[in-house]
Amino acid sequence: MVGIKSYGAYIPRYRINHNTIFAAVGFLGTFPPPGENAVANHDEDTLSMAVAAGVDCLHAIEREKVDGLYLATTSQPYELRQNSALVATALDLQPSIRTADFIGSAKSGTTALLSAFDASKSGGSHNILVCASDCRLSKPGSPQEHLYGDGAAALLVGDEDVFATLEGYYSVTYDFPDRWRAAGEKFEHAWEDRFIRDAGYARVIPEAVSGLLKKYNLNIKDFAKIVFPGLYPREHGAIAKRLGADASQLQDTLVNKVGDTGSASPLMMLVAALEEAKPGDKILIASFGNGSDVLFFEVTEKIKSVGNRRGVTKHLNSKKELTSYEKYLAFRNLAPMDLGMRGEIGIRTPMSALFRERRAVLALCGTRCRKCGTPQYPPQRVCVNPECGAVDQMEWYRFSDKRGVVFTYTGDNLAASIDPPAIYGLVDFDGGGRFWFDFTDCDLDSIKVGMPVEMTFRRRYSDEPSGVHGYSWKATPIRD
Repeated sequence: MVGIKSYGAYIPRYRINHNTIFAAVGFLGTFPPPGENAVANHDEDTLSMAVAAGVDCLHAIEREKVDGLYLATTSQPYELRQNSALVATALDLQPSIRTADFIGSAKSGTTALLSAFDASKSGGSHNILVCASDCRLSKPGSPQEHLYGDGAAALLVGDEDVFATLEGYYSVTYDFPDRWRAAGEKFEHAWEDRFIRDAGYARVIPEAVSGLLKKYNLNIKDFAKIVFPGLYPREHGAIAKRLGADASQLQDTLVNKVGDTGSASPLMMLVAALEEAKPGDKILIASFGNGSDVLFFEVTEKIKSVGNRRGVTKHLNSKKELTSYEKYLAFRNLAPMDLGMRGEIGIRTPMSALFRERRAVLALCGTRCRKCGTPQYPPQRVCVNPECGAVDQMEWYRFSDKRGVVFTYTGDNLAASIDPPAIYGLVDFDGGGRFWFDFTDCDLDSIKVGMPVEMTFRRRYSDEPSGVHGYSWKATPIRD
């Protein structure tokens, strides 16, 4: 039986209160809804968040056993360059895997999940990592600015040792013109909100859910949790009532805490439901976007053995409020910042060198001496241990999943940074190895020598002339 073997999620550290946005630009027609949105840091995007969710999902799992990676998003950094392949490389997955991008719709997360189950059922793949991530850009002052949040979710799909079995699914598809963005456009367009709510959201989701219930002869009361995006809070409850569900069955939509995370939204809610699930629970999940996919799962006894995950709960409890709307615009590159002379030096990414050094740069892999066991970064031919000095006795060694401590650090107010001061320093890894890293998601006052840190995949720059986004790893305080 195919099902879910592991889960993970990622929510950025920063949150912006809706009132902060309203105080700066107002809100068309009414006051803003209560709550806050998760905001990606200036060095985060769809791919970096997908990697973070993948790391959480693959905790204590052998990455060599993963034979597929599907990425779902509506905000992919690259139109031509497979985004899922970059995520797979950053996660240091084996080259002999199948990767695919699922784009163009907010339901792409559930579509990717269904495709992973189909591949697993066929026997072609046994462990497929499905990552859904969105970091959508909204026009300042638009309704979407109050609604959209940034985040990612990841699910490992397999055909053995699953803790939630796929029991059924049903889909409907419509070319429903609620939101769209043509090729080359920066912002999306939205049609009249009442039309989206009444002709789309309030009709498509009940149609899809009713179709599944009829197909499998189920009653809505059979489900412990019902998951579907909460784009319209009042209508969200009304849909459940029309379906015959109780309010207690509804999973928190996270809209007031994180925002609508697009393709990641239903999967992130599913992760939150799994965090509290018990053996025997049935969970229904539905998406919305050009139709709807509906899936239902049954939780097994193996849910009790799920290891430590940050998931949704721990990320919700680890946050910092972004009180400056101007800094929010700078993070989004909607208010271009003068980075000084040092920030204007042109960057040209040597693509051939990046490919040759991809495991070192994108996967943060160094080497470990087979003779004495000393790890070091970047990869070397000669062992750095003065008592060893072995030559060409190295094996690959992954640092991205290792924790460490701060050996020394500096706060630099002269370095080019959207969020000064730039913080960087040396990290001593658990188990050996030392290297220099930029620090992110922290304040200078919070950094201390000896403080535990972990690695996080981030976007270092965007090379406008060549259209290349440069990624590598940074150090960040542990968010447990």
